[in-house]
Amino acid sequence: MQRRFAVIAAVAMAATSAAGQTKSLAQGPNRIELTLERQEGGNWRAVDPGLVFDTGDHVRFRFRANFEGYLYVMDQATSGKYETLFPREDTGEQNRIEAGKEYVVPATQGWFRITGPAGHDVLYWLVTPLALGAPPKYQPLPPPPKSGAVPPRLTPRCDDTIFKARGECVDSSAGPKGVKPAEKLPENLSGVPGAASRELMFIREQNSSVVASPAPIAGPVIYEFRVAHR
Repeated sequence: MQRRFAVIAAVAMAATSAAGQTKSLAQGPNRIELTLERQEGGNWRAVDPGLVFDTGDHVRFRFRANFEGYLYVMDQATSGKYETLFPREDTGEQNRIEAGKEYVVPATQGWFRITGPAGHDVLYWLVTPLALGAPPKYQPLPPPPKSGAVPPRLTPRCDDTIFKARGECVDSSAGPKGVKPAEKLPENLSGVPGAASRELMFIREQNSSVVASPAPIAGPVIYEFRVAHR
């Protein structure tokens, strides 16, 4: 099932078997494993998180954490459009995550088509120990602000070394990133009490990303995933 967005991805949750989970996921600090996939010839293939996509590419995510919580995702598109990607009616309203379970995004057996001006879409991933709106600690997540001016864009650049070795255009500035202390968050996320990148470690592997916290996550945590496209 095709879904078209001005953004390059949306997030919904679909539980799949966790029988293949590794010991590293079940032990140690809180961590999230995130894999970006591209459809190629009718099959899905895990790709480098910094891969520069072409207009028309079909993508999806695989997500797994070793702790329980709730997931919220917002997107700042290269067109200037800002919106809630998940949870919402058409991408899935069940946003609770269970430890060790793998979730395919989107949940509708579909995919998302790369569109919009060249640049980096910024996906804000917010993970909370309790659902937003659960009293007395959290208020519901406010609606996204109106879309504003087109944000400054940098044209994705290929890493020459990777291109020569693998023949793929990979932008090292794409993929998961922490939110810098001085960085201004979108209005509806800046009001979440205690939301921050905290002391997160970002481990970039060839075809997956790991976001880890050396200490148990006791409050809302937010990070970015930048998706490069041309």
